[in-house]
Amino acid sequence: MAWATDSEPPGQPRPLLEVLVTPGCPHRDAAVGLARRVCEQRGGKAEVRVVEVPTRQAAEQVRFLGSPTIRVNGRDIEPGAEWSVEVVHGCRLYQGAHSLQGLPEEAWLRLALHHAEAQP
Repeated sequence: MAWATDSEPPGQPRPLLEVLVTPGCPHRDAAVGLARRVCEQRGGKAEVRVVEVPTRQAAEQVRFLGSPTIRVNGRDIEPGAEWSVEVVHGCRLYQGAHSLQGLPEEAWLRLALHHAEAQP
């Protein structure tokens, strides 16, 4: 599934925003909604793709940290995630301001998109 608008100038590469999920992930719809909403608020310049990670083997191939995972241009939006070595084919929890939650912080996504759009 892909979602984007045609508002960017021709030839300018769009950031790729991937929402990686396991089958039946209870946070799938909320993660996809977050991705689409933030992209739309930022002018629809990113392409949004939902990527199913159906098996443990698939999780290992894509270095999956759990469902849902959001990446911009191949980089996990959670600060410090690049240092994680554990592959998880199951639910992912994020440390929020006051508790664990099933979605990453919206600010992380906004920052990741800002950095991707600033790249030449």
